[in-house]
Amino acid sequence: METLEKISIAHVSNAHSDWLRALSFYKDEIGILRNRLTEIASKNTGREVMRNVEHFENQFKLQKDNIQVLSHDIKQNIKSIKKELQDSSAGYIDGDLADQHFAFNDKFSGEEKVINELRQEFNEFAAQWM
Repeated sequence: METLEKISIAHVSNAHSDWLRALSFYKDEIGILRNRLTEIASKNTGREVMRNVEHFENQFKLQKDNIQVLSHDIKQNIKSIKKELQDSSAGYIDGDLADQHFAFNDKFSGEEKVINELRQEFNEFAAQWM
C-alpha cells in the first residue's frame, strides 16, 4: 500500500543513523552476552544449564544474523534515497521510499523488542548461574 505522506530527507537520514548506531550497539552487546554465556558454561556443566546455554547460543546467533541483514537493508535503502535525490531536488521522499522507511521503522522496532526481551531473559538466567 502506497503512502501519501511526505517525509523530510533530514528526518529519514537521522532515523537511519539512529537505527544503524543502535544495531551496532546491539551487535556489540550480543558479543558481551556471549562472553558471559561462555563463562557460565565453563563453570556449570549440568544438563539444565547446558540446555539453556545452547538456547542462548542459538538466539544470539539468530539475532546477530538479523541485525546484519537489517543493517544491510537499511544501507541499501540509503543508497536508493541518495539516487532519488540525484534525480530530484525535493527535500523529501514519498511513495515507495516512504513506505520502505515505515517498514524499516517497524522492522527495527521489532528487532529492538526481541533483543530487549532476550537480554532480560539472559540476565535472569545469568543471575541464577553466575
